[in-house]
Order: sequence, then C-alpha cells, then structure tokens
Amino acid sequence: MTDGFIRAACATPYTTVAGCDKNAGEIIRLAHEAVRAGAKLVAFPELCVTGYTCGDLFLQRTLLQSAEAALVRILKETERLDTLIVVGLPVPSLNALFNCAAVACRGRLLALVPKRHIPNYSEFYEARHFSPGSADAVEIEFAGRRVPLGGDVVFRCETMPSLRIGVEICEDLWVPSPPSERLAIGGATVIMNPSASDEVVGKADFRRTLVKAQSARLISAYMYADAGAGESTTDLIYAGHNLICENGALLAESKRYATGILCADIDIEKLESERRRMTTFFTHDQPAREIPFTLDIVPLELRRQLSPTPFVPDSSGERAARCEEILRMQAQGLSTRLERSRVKTAVVALSGGLDSTLALIVIARAFDLLSRPRSDIIAITMPGFGTTARTHGNADALAEAFGATLLTIPIEKAVRQHFTDIGHDPHVMDVVYENSQARERTQIAMDIANQRGGLVVGTGDLSELALGWATYNGDHMSMYAVNVSIPKTLVRYLVAYAADQAPDRLADVLRDVLDTPVSPELLPAKDGEISQKTEEIIGPYILHDFFLYYFMRFGFTHRRYTGWQGTLSGKRTAGRRLSAGWLCSSRDSLHSNSSVRVCRTVQRSGL
Repeated sequence: MTDGFIRAACATPYTTVAGCDKNAGEIIRLAHEAVRAGAKLVAFPELCVTGYTCGDLFLQRTLLQSAEAALVRILKETERLDTLIVVGLPVPSLNALFNCAAVACRGRLLALVPKRHIPNYSEFYEARHFSPGSADAVEIEFAGRRVPLGGDVVFRCETMPSLRIGVEICEDLWVPSPPSERLAIGGATVIMNPSASDEVVGKADFRRTLVKAQSARLISAYMYADAGAGESTTDLIYAGHNLICENGALLAESKRYATGILCADIDIEKLESERRRMTTFFTHDQPAREIPFTLDIVPLELRRQLSPTPFVPDSSGERAARCEEILRMQAQGLSTRLERSRVKTAVVALSGGLDSTLALIVIARAFDLLSRPRSDIIAITMPGFGTTARTHGNADALAEAFGATLLTIPIEKAVRQHFTDIGHDPHVMDVVYENSQARERTQIAMDIANQRGGLVVGTGDLSELALGWATYNGDHMSMYAVNVSIPKTLVRYLVAYAADQAPDRLADVLRDVLDTPVSPELLPAKDGEISQKTEEIIGPYILHDFFLYYFMRFGFTHRRYTGWQGTLSGKRTAGRRLSAGWLCSSRDSLHSNSSVRVCRTVQRSGL
C-alpha cells in the first residue's frame, strides 16, 4: 500500500453448509493468509458465514444466531489484522431477513450492506427467504454493536483518501442499473462484490466479461469473490470463480473449482487520473453515508505485470491485428484529406529510414483506397552530407517497389550556398549545420508540392515530437502528418507487419530499413556508415516511449518510476530503477541494440 497501489484479495473458503463456526474458522484462516500475502482488502463470498445453499434453514432462528456469533468471532480474531474484510451473512432486522455483506476493519464492524436485488427466476429462489435491501441506511443493533444497515455507503480510507470502497452483492451486478454505479459516482474507486454465482456452461465467460465491463464503465477496480467448494450441489454447482479487474483490464483470475486466495495489485492513482480526464464522469452526487477507516501505509513489493512497450500489444496475434487497424486508420484519414483537398499528388521526403518508410506505406494504401495510380505519389530523395549509400539505396528501392514517381534532388550544393550567404563555416558541424539541411529538404518538398498540385505528407512520429527531436520549420512541417500519433516503438512493428505482408523483394528492403540504425543523417558518414545514431544521443526510444505513455496517459510522477518493485514482462525487478539498460535487456529482435545509454534530451531545433 504505497505510491497509489494497494493489494487486494478475493478469498474462497471451503464452506460447510450451516456450519457457522467452522466457516468462521476458515474465513479467519484465509484472512490471515491474505494479510501475510500483503493484502489490505479481502473479499469473501456471499453468505459465506452460513453457506449460500442453506435453503429454508435461513428461516431458523438457530442458524441466524449462529451466524451472528460467528461474525463476533471473526471480528475478534481479525482485530490485529491491518486489512478491510467483507464477509457475507444473513441479517434479521425490521421484521425481514437481509442478505448482507459485513464490512469490518481491525475488528470494528463498519456497516452492513444489504443485497438490493433478490433474484427469483430460473434456478434462483432467494425471494423465498430474503427481502431486498434499501439504499437508505438505518441504524440497527447487531453483533453487539450499533451499526448502519443500508446500500449507499462508501468506506473511505483516511490514510489513503483516494481509496474508497463500495459494496454490492452478486445479483446487484447483473441488473440493468447496478448499485455500484451510484457508489462510483459517489467516489468509490474499488467495488467489492461477495457473490455466490452458480456454474452453467458458458457462464464463466459471460461473468468475466461482465466484471471487466463494469470496471471499465465505472473507471474502478472490481473485486468479485465467488462461492465454491462445500456448497450444496443438490441443485447447482459453485466454482469459486474469483476475478479482480481494473478499468476494463483483468488483473487476476482464479482457477475454477478450487478454494484459496487470489491477489492483485490495484493502481488507485491511475484510476483517479482516468476519472479526472473524463469530464463526463464528474458529478456532485454523493452517497447517503461515508464511513472512515484506517490502514497503515507500508512498502509494497508489487506483483503487477508491466509491459516495457505499453504502446505495443504483447500477443503476436493481437499485435498483428492492431497494426492492421492502425494502418487502415492512417490510410483512411489521409485518403479523406487527399480527396477533399482535390490535390493531384502526394509528396513525401523519402530518406530510407523508418518514419518515411511508414509514411510511404500509408500513402500507397490511401491511393489504393481512392483507386488512384501510385505514380501520382512523388517520393523525393534528397541526399546530403550524412546520407549513406544504404539509406539512399533503400529509398530508391522503396519508391520503385511501391510504384511511386522518384525524384532525386541532392542538397549539398544548395546548403553550402546557404552557408556562404549567412557566413557560416561549413567545418563547424553545429545545430546550424544540421538544421540547414532539414529546412532545405522541407523547402524542396513544399515547392515540389506547389509545382505539381500536391500535398506534403509529414513523416515525423509521436516520440520525436514529444522529445522535440525535430527541426523547427524543417522536418516538423508538413501539410498532413500521418505518423504523429505513432510512437517510435510502434513504428517498428508497423513496418515489420508490412514486411510480413509484402512480396519478397519489397519485404527484403523493409527488413533492411528495420535493421538500419535510427538517424537523421545530418553529420558526415564514417567509412560509408552512419555516424549519427539517435539513440546514442538521446537514449533508447523504448525508454522514452515507456515514460511518455505513463506520464502523458496517466500523469504518473517521477516517484513511481524509482525504486519500482514489480514485474516487467515476466522479469522480476528486485526494486531496480527503470533504467535504459534494464529495459533494453528485455527488448526483442526489433530492438537489438543492447549498448545504449541515457543522455539528456537534445533538441535539434536548439529551442
């Protein structure tokens, strides 16, 4: 429980039907086990104190008194545990019987939350025994304490104010307007659901989808604790299908037909960040009651998976589908702009590097969508002081393979004249030396576009723009930029995907582009090889994109990246800093450069 993270656990005990004392012992045992695992929130199943399948025994005073006594025992034997616990039991009150969740912390019973929607269809007949609970809380005497009984209650952690707990029970989730909606609007960032959901063929998939979807709708974490072994199987089977989700993502899922605890680390800070971004989520509507509780803030060794390439799906199948979708989106946007602008051509500065290669791929797709000849794509190669035979050759081969019209316009002479005009020593290879080349290329591309009734398609990617790694009024300028939403780590996969789809000759060129070091090629080559390697100057893009994603997407602070203890794509971090060497050690063949260093960001614009 630190830096906005908290460990949560769903626990499925072995249940003895109507054996309240035995069940209490099992609940206490699993509560201690969950705390030893670092859990600060522990959810148990619906009616776990008595068993969900007691039937008409719920109408017996003996069972109800035993359940109340069992809760007293649970409170006493968990009073030293620094955790919030939710257990299910029947509660008689106001001439009715309620299916309740008892919420307790450090031996203190905070409240009783009743089930609001009582199922009485198909295999369910709860209305035979239980009455629906009310949203409004009333005070009752129970387990030797005077406590609120009601649905609209949010439990607020005083030591971690962003941690606010709401509770609903089983069927409450399955109705058109679940109580968790109002609880989330009232501030709850975590919903705990004690459940006894029976198994039928296909229901597990639906249940998983439902929990994930509700956590996404509410921008919350959702803990679903399910009844399992020991429940009566006279009519139904219970599988202990526990789920912990966060904003639409499945953090953890238990094996069915088993007992025990399931843990996951919830990122409360990320949930808060998401809610702030969504202005439609904000409301002044508040629940009827807010109940405070306290948990200790202690270091947490995270068990949360973290991808080193958050912009790129881990699964190869999902990655391919994502690449296809992105290319289609890029091509659709560009084709619409070309059509509405009524231009005759599309002009691209083709360097033989990754970004301009991706831009050419997108342009070709856009022209195909418009059923226009690819010969109207004007690809300009503009060799300068740092251009190597490798990149120049790849640019020529790409233009030919895609059927584009190729123009080769060397810029050395024009740039040297510019140096003379402004009085710059060409032997001083500073920012003027570099930026003059980039601006000359942009001028040529713009003028060719004017000359041929065209539109200049920009090639710069999201990572370059975020870092300022572009020449102001140079390569950051265009008439329509197709890569501005694509980070460099993803650009590689898009080009690789295109290579996998291409005929052999084009595929070979695309793969050579992938193997070429990222470089603006603005400084003279050494022995015919690229001398200016971007990642040796500004650091690895895999690291920049990692920070870019979490900083911009969720507003994470620097503290969250230092001393991180967790899992990075299956690698234990052992509390190591998120550094370039560590992240690069986990890169695949598309990120093969292992000798990289992090330097301060250098803007070629000089700004």
